[in-house]
Amino acid sequence: MGKTVVSAFAFAIVVILSASAFAPRSVAHSSKGCTPAYGVDPCAIQALAE
Repeated sequence: MGKTVVSAFAFAIVVILSASAFAPRSVAHSSKGCTPAYGVDPCAIQALAE
């Protein structure tokens, strides 16, 4: 059973690392000064309000 748990964790690590490698870019930092969170983009909302 220990072998199964270790292989499951190894598979999860491979999936996470490959997803981060193939991600187009991170949205954690924006050059415009607004960072989208929870599906809401403050830059887009600000542009609509203007």
